[in-house]
Amino acid sequence: MKQFLEFAPILAFFIAYYFLERDLLGATAVLIVAQVLLTAVLYLRFGKLDRPMQLQFWAVLLLGGLTLALNNAAFIQWRPTLVNWILAAGLALSQIFGERNLLERMLGGQLPLPRRAWNHLAWGWSAAFFLGGTLNLVVFMNFSEEVWVNYKLFGSFALTFCYVVITIVYLARAGHLDAAEEAEPVVDAVESDSTEPRP
Repeated sequence: MKQFLEFAPILAFFIAYYFLERDLLGATAVLIVAQVLLTAVLYLRFGKLDRPMQLQFWAVLLLGGLTLALNNAAFIQWRPTLVNWILAAGLALSQIFGERNLLERMLGGQLPLPRRAWNHLAWGWSAAFFLGGTLNLVVFMNFSEEVWVNYKLFGSFALTFCYVVITIVYLARAGHLDAAEEAEPVVDAVESDSTEPRP
């Protein structure tokens, strides 16, 4: 559910762009408001924000603000590329220099996987983020603003969906999903004996 909510600002941007008769500045203002509201909702619901969401928030605020202040659409069009490339670099660097990569640190408590699987996922998602950033750059530099707006919604959603499907197929073929299901009752039993409230 949280992953779908994260697409809400992009959807609001897309709707506003066409509702305001292809006014990119107006749509950017709507994007900023939607991102601030989503960030507030997620913070109130979960008590904290993960690093990708923090990056997304500050990128929208900074580059969207520069777009409005300087009346230059290039800033907001660069945003998906910069966010994706920063995430790609973060995953790659954590894989090279960290004891555990970023994916394992964020999801290791929910998904018990061997170190080799986390390594494969980290490199795979790093490549995926780099590809997403590069494709955004290609689209906004070579096609019309309207094509880029459509790509921003449908292209980013399709790419994310493909990444998730590939991840699930990889985990299933390696037998890691079966292992996670077998470990789940143990986790539930431990949680039921704990005095800590469930998240």
